Amino acid sequence: MSQTHVTDDGGGQPGGGQPGNGQPGSGLGGGQPAVPLQAGAQPAASPVPVAVQSLSTEEVQLFADVATRIGTNVASVVLGKPEAVRLALTGLFAEGHLLIEDVPGVGKTTLARAIAASVRGQWRRIQFTPDLLPSDVTGVTIFNQANRQFEFHGGPVFANIVIADEINRASPKTQSALLEVMEERYVTVDGVRHAVPRPFLVVATQNPVEMDGTYRLPEAQLDRFLMKLTLGYPEESIEIEVLRGAAAGRSPDYLGAVTDTDTVARLIRLAQRVFVADPLYSYAVRLATATRDHKQVRIGVSPRGVIALTRAAQAYALTGGRAYVIPEDIKALIEPVFAHRLLLAPDAAMRGVVPGDVLRSVVEAVPVPAAGEADRQGPTRVAVKT
Repeated sequence: MSQTHVTDDGGGQPGGGQPGNGQPGSGLGGGQPAVPLQAGAQPAASPVPVAVQSLSTEEVQLFADVATRIGTNVASVVLGKPEAVRLALTGLFAEGHLLIEDVPGVGKTTLARAIAASVRGQWRRIQFTPDLLPSDVTGVTIFNQANRQFEFHGGPVFANIVIADEINRASPKTQSALLEVMEERYVTVDGVRHAVPRPFLVVATQNPVEMDGTYRLPEAQLDRFLMKLTLGYPEESIEIEVLRGAAAGRSPDYLGAVTDTDTVARLIRLAQRVFVADPLYSYAVRLATATRDHKQVRIGVSPRGVIALTRAAQAYALTGGRAYVIPEDIKALIEPVFAHRLLLAPDAAMRGVVPGDVLRSVVEAVPVPAAGEADRQGPTRVAVKT
């Protein structure tokens, strides 16, 4: 078996075991242990949906306070990228996975590590390489000769926050090991399902596919990511400050946790209660439909992508201190949420068209709900800094 390139910074043992109990995936700070389910077994049916209770001013303020602390902590090492930090926090509070793509050296891994370091819980980093095997990620079943039983040893995916560094340097076979756990929060090994801790977030980084030694992520894998972010090169003044910070030893290694996984789990539940008016649901669907009918697009956004957009808009609105979604939230998120889900037509790709061009034309073409239709009366709003 190839070497497993894993950094365990959450207090557990490499390979997924936890100190004290020897069980895989028992996350700290409110995470749930890995609970096996027999093959073919189904989780208990969800309760019948009930009316969602509106958020109170105190709940919005709680969210604002925690979001401000995490945002300030992350921004102390990720300089000059406030919108990227806010989008990353949106992914965290929507419990959606993040894909950060950019050229080497612009802070992709720093952003991922800063998010993980800001939350007191279990997080692990996997350095993806061509020789990494699927079992190095998910875990393996081993025969214990002492008790003559098979025992499951969970891999580094059993953590609250998993950093998949340079994910597109691993083979497609290893990349696919994340498909099930990213969608269902379970890992199936030898016919037995094991639950990963909750909340569960994968923050993956990748280099542009044009670079040597990379494997393009398949569309099914890309669709599992809530958002795809880019950082870009910093401005001159910011880059000078980065140099000063590097000389002073500023890095995510010295960041302290400002919250825990229990609190993050609570904020995720609060984000799910953010009000979305029916006209905004229709607006999101019309945007997706426009991508499917666009002449420069071969495959448009799926219903899963529309769900991702509205879920991200709820968390994004709450990071802005609002308990309701407005059209501007959807506009701000359409590119990070939709762009990686589009497959362009061959002739459009040959002409240099990029998904962002298509989405900007879609936003211009689709009418925005009229004022008053998309807002609830008497909204709850507080000031928040991220």
